[in-house]
Amino acid sequence: MSTTTKSPKQLAAAAYRIARGTLPEYNSRYSPRKFTQPQLLVCLVLKTFFNTDYRGIVQILDDWPSLCTVFELKTVPHFTTLQKASHRLLKSRHAGKLIECSVSSVIDTRKAVPLAALDATGLQSGHISPYFYKIRSKEASYRKWTHFTRWPKLAVIADVKTHLIISVHPTRGPGRDCIHFKTIINKLPADVPVKHIVADAGYDSEDNHRWARTKKHIRTTIPATVGRAPKGLPKTTYRRAMKRCFDKRSYCQRWQVETVFSMIKRLLGYTLYAHSYHGQCREVMLLALTHNLMIILLSLLANELFYRAAFSSF
Repeated sequence: MSTTTKSPKQLAAAAYRIARGTLPEYNSRYSPRKFTQPQLLVCLVLKTFFNTDYRGIVQILDDWPSLCTVFELKTVPHFTTLQKASHRLLKSRHAGKLIECSVSSVIDTRKAVPLAALDATGLQSGHISPYFYKIRSKEASYRKWTHFTRWPKLAVIADVKTHLIISVHPTRGPGRDCIHFKTIINKLPADVPVKHIVADAGYDSEDNHRWARTKKHIRTTIPATVGRAPKGLPKTTYRRAMKRCFDKRSYCQRWQVETVFSMIKRLLGYTLYAHSYHGQCREVMLLALTHNLMIILLSLLANELFYRAAFSSF
């Protein structure tokens, strides 16, 4: 399993460096300029790291001046400022650029990802205890799953070697995984090509195989088990090839993406604070970005000059 940092100061320093290289200092020339956009993004990353809400991270920063010094924050923003900043900074295109930058900082030496794994997992959007659901399940069956009619889902493509999230797509369940196959592959960084993707049978589709191989030039390994089992081999080209020459050695690495989900849920939590669809999408993007930042610290802090610049004030 990849090593992740447990230091909020190191995480803040890494997030500040990535944000300064990606985001402009201010959103508008009429901005009051009390704090920069990179500083606000670091506050949001720390909110996810501490698994708290906007009021909670404001109180933590107010009680921890040395943490604010890491990313040059002189005035702690109001919690409503952070809430509005999340609407602006965690939009799909902005968050996508930040994730691309975090990936490039580690995979820059390889120039490509030889093997990646694709999968999706469900998250919670409430704070009801599992014990309550256990007791509730003993009641009438028509009330058993009323809370789970819709739930947020996190779909990712992860590098099996570093456990970095290369591409992320927030969605909602229940639903078939194969419908977001093309969407999440289109979000892959242009400067970090992926050569081979493995996924479970939920993504099995002849159209997905053909599109990935002919349009994106990405080899796919997905078990051809969806649908009614044919008497012989499947009739379509790529699903027939999956049955005849299945790459078991590469597919055995698919569990690495389950490790990524385990790291996120254990370290950052699996419950989202937002209730609206767009709010949950922003939190999902922030989870993926924070996960990457906790991993890439070893690469970023290997630069002695960066380490001294980030912690010279302590």
